[in-house]
Amino acid sequence: MAFPLLPLPILYERLGSSEQGLTYEEARRRLVAYGPNETGGIKRSSGLIQFFRQFLNPLVMILLVASIVSLMLGDRVNASIILTIVLLSNVLNFVQTYHSQHAVEQLRAGIAPTANALRDGKWMEIPRRQLVPGDMISLAAGDLIPADARLVEATDMHVQQAALTGESLPIEKYASDLDLFPENAAEAPNSVFLGTSVVSGTATALVTATGRNTTFGDIAAHLATRAPQTEFERGIKDFGMLILQTVFFLVVFIFLVGILGHHHPLETILFAISLAVGLTPEFLPMITTVTLGQGALRMAKQKVIVKHLESIQNFGSIDTLCSDKTGTLTSGETRLEGHFNLSNHESGRVLLFAYLNSFYETGIKSPLDEAILRSSTIDISGYSKVDEIPFDFERRCLSVVVQHDDEYVLITKGAPESVFLLCSSYEVDGERKSLDDASGAMRAMYVKRYQELNAQGFRVLAIAYRSITRGAQYHKIDEQGMVLLGFLSFADPPKPDVAQVIQALKNDGVRVKILTGDNELVTHHVCEQVGVECNRIVLGSELDHMSDTALTQVVESVHVFARVTPAQKNRIILALKKRKHVVGYIGDGINDAPSLHTADVGISVSTGVDVAKDAAAIILLEQSLRVLHNGILEGRKAFGNVIKYLLMGTSSNFGNMFSMAGAYVFLPFLPMLPSQILLNNFLYDLSQITIPTDTVDASYIKKPQHWDIRLLRDCMIVIGPISSIFDFLTFFLLLRVFQAGEVLFHTGWFIESLATQTLVLFLIRTAGSPLRSRPSYPLLITTLVIVAIGMLLPVTPLAGSLGFKPLPPLYFLLLAGMVVMYLFLVELVKRPLMQKYTCKRDSI
Repeated sequence: MAFPLLPLPILYERLGSSEQGLTYEEARRRLVAYGPNETGGIKRSSGLIQFFRQFLNPLVMILLVASIVSLMLGDRVNASIILTIVLLSNVLNFVQTYHSQHAVEQLRAGIAPTANALRDGKWMEIPRRQLVPGDMISLAAGDLIPADARLVEATDMHVQQAALTGESLPIEKYASDLDLFPENAAEAPNSVFLGTSVVSGTATALVTATGRNTTFGDIAAHLATRAPQTEFERGIKDFGMLILQTVFFLVVFIFLVGILGHHHPLETILFAISLAVGLTPEFLPMITTVTLGQGALRMAKQKVIVKHLESIQNFGSIDTLCSDKTGTLTSGETRLEGHFNLSNHESGRVLLFAYLNSFYETGIKSPLDEAILRSSTIDISGYSKVDEIPFDFERRCLSVVVQHDDEYVLITKGAPESVFLLCSSYEVDGERKSLDDASGAMRAMYVKRYQELNAQGFRVLAIAYRSITRGAQYHKIDEQGMVLLGFLSFADPPKPDVAQVIQALKNDGVRVKILTGDNELVTHHVCEQVGVECNRIVLGSELDHMSDTALTQVVESVHVFARVTPAQKNRIILALKKRKHVVGYIGDGINDAPSLHTADVGISVSTGVDVAKDAAAIILLEQSLRVLHNGILEGRKAFGNVIKYLLMGTSSNFGNMFSMAGAYVFLPFLPMLPSQILLNNFLYDLSQITIPTDTVDASYIKKPQHWDIRLLRDCMIVIGPISSIFDFLTFFLLLRVFQAGEVLFHTGWFIESLATQTLVLFLIRTAGSPLRSRPSYPLLITTLVIVAIGMLLPVTPLAGSLGFKPLPPLYFLLLAGMVVMYLFLVELVKRPLMQKYTCKRDSI
């Protein structure tokens, strides 16, 4: 905590470091001693711990207790079967989940944050987690501060540290010793801290603390990883409550029947627990993780990297996509088209001053700066930089002070409307004249000139300057009384395929809205070319006089917002969310971070600044709407496959458990042994592990997807009883036609139950005709193989220990007829039920 007060030589000595940083070998030793530069929330459990954690599931624990009780009572076979099924389920769940999570972690590793550190005398990018105390790091605008550090050198350094101090405005930082320690350590002007970000300027710094030892400590990780509950998570929670309520009433019913029917207490308990397990979709975490994990892998092939699996469903639910136009609608390959003086002629002086401004800027070089520096090579050896007034999004301009011989010149470059406010005169053919004559004609004429360029689709910057006296530092107040020198025009043509992609997004239920800081003339020209509706463009100045209530109405009909600040972009996104839209926002700059965090799905690009990538949930490896569109469709496919598993659990599976509860009332013996119920449930779940490979209906892909618990509930209420009708028909056949005893009854119903609830997947998986919508080959194979296993078990050596015996051939003939009738009836009921909810999606 005293590091800000220590002189640098003493601090170097304390940390065993120097201006040359650390050697690679020394850094490796310190990494072992201090641990990774990660806070508490980032640690992950080992595979072994994750495996044993599955046994903490309440239902699993109950089953283990039940197997122990059975063993104590001498029922070794039942105890062994229960234990075997629990172990197989948990092993399968763990293997599938761990494999999927590992694959996604590898994808994330490709976009892991890095830091620029001085190792073995060379600057190199290393994974941020490998930083150790004593490392020398370099910082630039857009960087997240990777650890607590003491500034060694700093140039125009401004840091956003609201997360630490609550101060919304950037704080200036400089490298110097302190006499007094501030009350709040984060306010030390010579130090920077984990969890904050660089807004402007550059610096080198000495790392003083990493990981949990930082000022932010584990709070940083908690704040960074905490996110609002997604619609997907809310849906899973609602589904869990639906199942919990059903299980509760079913178990209470079994206990009451057991007491009134004078059944053995242990028998009643085991049977009730088995029914609860049979109704509970215990493979849901695995199916969800694998489905989303495979979705993430497919998205990676489409150049979309998912940071959080849960965000995939939100990605597929996007119905409104907000974006800047540069790099999204346009190619992002900005080129300098012209550099004009106020006589409208090409001017080397205008280009020189623009070049000096861009060359000496220490913040992130914008595409416009890069275009200026690429346009030509200019000898500026006679000029040296004195100071800089960094860019900010309110002023929308940047100034540098340069020295040439004995003259000091302040050069300002920025948005024409901003630069004009700073100018009192203009220069034509080397002669200065007042810009503010009585009529204001000259100012109006030059405003018209840059607006004409805007209307032709060019972005325009104005260049102004003034001679200035030598000073220790320069500030925004020095940007006054300037001389308007000329204009720069830039071209950034629309991408060739962007119009088709915007139309494709619209066809798939996603509206594109443009939120740009650029002026309305350039924006209108580009939007018109690519097919974004721009009959009305709302300006940032209009938003300042618009209430939040009024804005919620405007955002529905307006698709283009120009001259908006980062705060105004945030307001627009919040207004869209109030209208119940699922909003995606794509951005890659420092000013995009608040909007990326506010949107339901923040989307950045791999070339974006650290602040933007950290705030985003989705990273694009290519800044392209087509890539984004493909990712949205993959998100919808993943959502559709998760819903299939849930529909299975709330339809036929519920019907079978309901039938068992009903049979328990009138049968003199258990309808099925607890171990048989668990085996039936295990085989049934096993048949569905390939759902993540299945194809998805076009209705799921063509429109944004939203959770609707009513569909699951209705399937339970409507399709479940149909399954029970055929179960009771099976009971009648077994008891009356085949005169079945306890073992034969158990065997016959086991096979019928498994066949009906498993094969119905071919119908439940699609809202349309199962003959047109074909399942994937893995799903087809696993489903048929599981049914075949169930039918063969009674004739295997395991039959006796499982409580089965061979069935007469006539039973299989009757079974085939019942299965066909059952599937036919389910199809008749399912079609209107599921299409009702499909129509609701289409109307969104």
